[in-house]
Amino acid sequence: MEKIKRLRQILSREKIDGYIIPKNDEFFGEYVFADNDRLKYISNFSGSFGFALILNDKNYLFIDGRYTLQAKKQCSKHFNVITLPNKKIYNFLKKKKYTIGFDPKLFTQKMINTFFKNIFKFKPINSNLIDEIWKRKIKIIYKKFYLLPKNSVDNHNFKINKIVSALKKNGADYLWITASENNAWLLNIRGEDSNYSPIPNSHSLIDNKGRIIFFCDLKKVSPDIKIKLKKIRFVSINSIDDLLLKIKRKKFIIDKNTCSLLFEKSILRNNKILNFEDPIYYEKAIKNKREIDNIKKVHYHDGVALTKYLFWVKKNFYKRKITEISGSNKLYKLRKKNKNFKSLSFPTISGTGPNGSIIHYKASKKTNRKLKKGDIYLVDSGGQYNFGTTDVTRTISLKNSNKRIKNIFTRVLKGHIAVANFNLKRNSTGSQIDKKARKFLKQIGLNYSHGTGHGVGYFLNVHEGPHAISQYNKINLKEGMILSNEPGYYETNKFGIRIENLIYIKREKNKNYFENLTMVPIDKDLINKNLLNKSEIKWLNNYHMAVFNILKNSMNKFEILELKQACSAI
Repeated sequence: MEKIKRLRQILSREKIDGYIIPKNDEFFGEYVFADNDRLKYISNFSGSFGFALILNDKNYLFIDGRYTLQAKKQCSKHFNVITLPNKKIYNFLKKKKYTIGFDPKLFTQKMINTFFKNIFKFKPINSNLIDEIWKRKIKIIYKKFYLLPKNSVDNHNFKINKIVSALKKNGADYLWITASENNAWLLNIRGEDSNYSPIPNSHSLIDNKGRIIFFCDLKKVSPDIKIKLKKIRFVSINSIDDLLLKIKRKKFIIDKNTCSLLFEKSILRNNKILNFEDPIYYEKAIKNKREIDNIKKVHYHDGVALTKYLFWVKKNFYKRKITEISGSNKLYKLRKKNKNFKSLSFPTISGTGPNGSIIHYKASKKTNRKLKKGDIYLVDSGGQYNFGTTDVTRTISLKNSNKRIKNIFTRVLKGHIAVANFNLKRNSTGSQIDKKARKFLKQIGLNYSHGTGHGVGYFLNVHEGPHAISQYNKINLKEGMILSNEPGYYETNKFGIRIENLIYIKREKNKNYFENLTMVPIDKDLINKNLLNKSEIKWLNNYHMAVFNILKNSMNKFEILELKQACSAI
């Protein structure tokens, strides 16, 4: 590739043996605009996580298990594709003493330690080397930030006081908030600095007296925000370094997930960084009753759109040409009919047949398949609404009669039900639940390479921590947390199965339990009833009864019959 040749010419000028390129931009959000996607430019990889290492003689692309198939299809011609954590970077590169260049605005110390600790000598380079070879016009978006209505969230002063208490408890003078979604939560600000998440690209500094400096592009701050947040000082994002260097002999808490090495170095020059996490992550994870009520309304509207779509697909795929792309466009139009719909919450995964086996598949003109008889179809999609975020996956039969597929689907469903019915205790964690989700697949030697569930924001990021249902997550699960419940199974170049609902932790009679937010039928045509026990059958029938009662008033006379059939007891 010509672009890699040009980058290698710069390596010798900078006296380095290689250069690493991450997916993220300087705000460390999950989704970046196309003209900031340096990883895709250099490697052709379009997934949401990964980084490339360009050496003088070899190129590596490091991804996780969600993207193994996708990366091999997109990049294996020019890159050695390595799946983490299955394979360790150390094993590939331990024999060489490389000096590796990187852009300190795009890496955190945590990223360096996690992936490259003690392997390389690192050399920060303050100009981005990809930008030297990638000549493009960067489109600047000046859409204004806006405030959430008072009645939809807790008052920002109430939230500020919580964070101040955390700072005092931990003996900190400042919290340096670098994650845009955490700033959004703290001040109830939203923006349009991502295609899929209503975030305002920003950083902020809060001291232990509750004083806040908010750093952003000032052209995006409306007079209304300045009036309503009159105690907040709004400052140009270009002033950060100067301001941080003026602070001396203070104790900071930083966000290790998003505080760049550049900012960390500026703080450490004259101050001390304490070993605590940004407390906003945990506070943000706990949704209050008002937020849960709003999220339930959003899931009702989202459930109507997706259920109508699935009925339409089942009724029409063999009569007319429906493709992965035309199908996802139809679903987008159905969601858009709701006046509270703002955007998709992530790029829709619409995959049929072998494409369904690519976990984070995105249909393109080149890969676009027609939905046809005998296949199964996986659609994973979600929306951003006023005021809530959705994420739901359904796998449906296109008149498929394969007994093995039905048996596997039923085992995925058994795992899904095991999560929904998990007996939550005071110290329950996602790692305990993850084992239950995989149990029935593992009984026949099968598994899946992604986590079973992630946290979800309140009209914010569709993927949100610190909690998750995954092998290594040890965060205690608390009332008000929202999670996805999405076990699956993927057979390379054949098919993919995933069943995903969003669930939240409800407390009643001194007991925590999961309650479903997602209201969409699960396809009974793919279930082998003989593999379900009485308790699982009861769960499925109760779930479908709830779906029917909630959605029935939004269906026309033909759809109501389909809904009745889709939700009938087995």
